Amino acid sequence: MTVFMYIFCLLAWGLNFIVVKIQGTPVSLEVSLTYRLMGSAIIFICIACIMRPKIKFMPKDLVFMMIFGVCNFALSYLLFYYATIWSSAAIVTLIFSIKTVLTPIALKVFLKTKLQTRILYGGGCGVLGVIVLVYPILADSTNSLALNGILLACLGTVLTSIGDVSSARNNHKSINPLHSNTVGFIVAAVLLFLISVSQGHQFSFPTSYSYITSLLYLTVIASVFAWMFYLKLIEQIGPSKSSYMVALFPAIGGIASVIMGDSEPTLNLLFGCALCSFGAALALLPKRIKSGSIPNLWR
Repeated sequence: MTVFMYIFCLLAWGLNFIVVKIQGTPVSLEVSLTYRLMGSAIIFICIACIMRPKIKFMPKDLVFMMIFGVCNFALSYLLFYYATIWSSAAIVTLIFSIKTVLTPIALKVFLKTKLQTRILYGGGCGVLGVIVLVYPILADSTNSLALNGILLACLGTVLTSIGDVSSARNNHKSINPLHSNTVGFIVAAVLLFLISVSQGHQFSFPTSYSYITSLLYLTVIASVFAWMFYLKLIEQIGPSKSSYMVALFPAIGGIASVIMGDSEPTLNLLFGCALCSFGAALALLPKRIKSGSIPNLWR
């Protein structure tokens, strides 16, 4: 069962952005994301009502739970959606893998945790991998839309790391992850709904097979089941080993992107994926010295 849950999370999150690409834009990305977040929020509310975990948070903790939802589910998701449509799923997946480095750096800045040298080495490899992949786009001055997508993916990754800092604070306060995720999804859904309304988007619901199946995948598989399985993995094998799956995300995203025709199988893609995977693995290596450990907060 442990192996199944590990592979499930690996594939569910590794293919996340390619599914966003398949879903497309029959309605605005804001509306599509609102549907996803609302569906996830409803499911988590139902799970919370059934499991009824003990409430261990104070009213002031809600602020950090809301920050977590805004950064990790609302704004970062929206930026990643646009980045995927404007560039490619492979590029977004590679940039997202740098999160294994940005999160410890954000923890150092905001929570004053210790930053180990291997994190910086892994980050250097990850950044180099991204540069190798996006260099052809940067050299093409006419491909401004893809360049904007790259910038949005970078900003989305930074926001996710900031959300991880809030999550670390919540974990330190012994807040049940089910509560923080439920509140996070509710806040994110409300925010995306308000953004959609303010921009005048129409809330029509596409009935095409590709749209409905993609929405179900993103809502149920990538946002609910994968998260639940990941919590079980943390209980059974620990957060460090569970987080190693992120090192394989660039490879999975790159292969899927090529198969779907979203990217060309170039040497830049090959070496970019390899460097990002190596960098993520290096950053996640177990601590072998007596310095303070870095919380592994990837979800």
